[in-house]
Amino acid sequence: MKLLVTSPFQRDPQRFAELEQRHGVQIIVPERGVPMAPFIGDVDAVYGQVTADDFPSAKKLRWVQSPSAGVEWMWRVPGLQESEVAVTNMRGAHAVTIAEHTFAMLLTHTRALRGFQEHQREHNWGRGELEPVALKGRTMGIIGFGNIGRAIARRATGFEMRVLAVDIESVPPGEGVEQVWPLSRLSDLCREADVLVISAPMTPTTRGMVKQEHLRAMKRGSFVLQMSRGGIVNEPALVDALEEGHLAGAGLDVTETEPLPVGDPLWTAPNLIVTPHTSAASPLTTDLVWSIFSDNVGRFVRGEPLVNLVDKRRGW
Repeated sequence: MKLLVTSPFQRDPQRFAELEQRHGVQIIVPERGVPMAPFIGDVDAVYGQVTADDFPSAKKLRWVQSPSAGVEWMWRVPGLQESEVAVTNMRGAHAVTIAEHTFAMLLTHTRALRGFQEHQREHNWGRGELEPVALKGRTMGIIGFGNIGRAIARRATGFEMRVLAVDIESVPPGEGVEQVWPLSRLSDLCREADVLVISAPMTPTTRGMVKQEHLRAMKRGSFVLQMSRGGIVNEPALVDALEEGHLAGAGLDVTETEPLPVGDPLWTAPNLIVTPHTSAASPLTTDLVWSIFSDNVGRFVRGEPLVNLVDKRRGW
């Protein structure tokens, strides 16, 4: 088996060497930025993504292992959905750290930590000048009740929050969630939520799904946290809601354009925390990713069913 690494991330020579020895595979790791076309013609598998330009040349390709849970790149590759190439992702590996990052953002807002940090810089004790709020009794609405959504819900119930969710699938609540509504009730969810968390995958259906009317339907003084993929929430509408004061705060780990361009209004929007798509980053996540990857390499070599198989037509 010959496997080509196209991912710019998680390039650990020692781990690749271990995979080669353990499973008897040949792993090709080109330098970053080098075109993939000269390598992809005779590989059996890819770790990373395949581009529309390279896919027609991948005559022997049978499997693509995404290094992330999101596989929205598939929509840009004509013919992939109809092909027999299997696509797998890393769902489950990132949920814990993304959930922790979600609450780091939320608590930074609700406990007024940025304000207290500014007081510290100014050597101002400032007791009584800021108004932190409690999470207990508030409602969290989660868009997308997959592994990440469930991990966030577990932590929300630990803070004694009421939790609602919407999902395109009919899934049981669990994890202390009161109800999981169909996606058609997104507006109802927004009206109920003090905190709206976006953990849905990026698909043609979800792109731009959270519109201005959804943000304005939320309670004044509420919060929005986008954790899965940028472009699901309308960013200009989000900025407007923050500038007008309708939203008390927001947190984006992902944006529609990455890296975020210099001069983008998100940089200076009030009460907005932006992190550079790093919510999943941790040694725990890295170990889980390599565990899934190694397991699937072994399964592929042995001709066994792969784990985390993606429905290419649905996008998750």
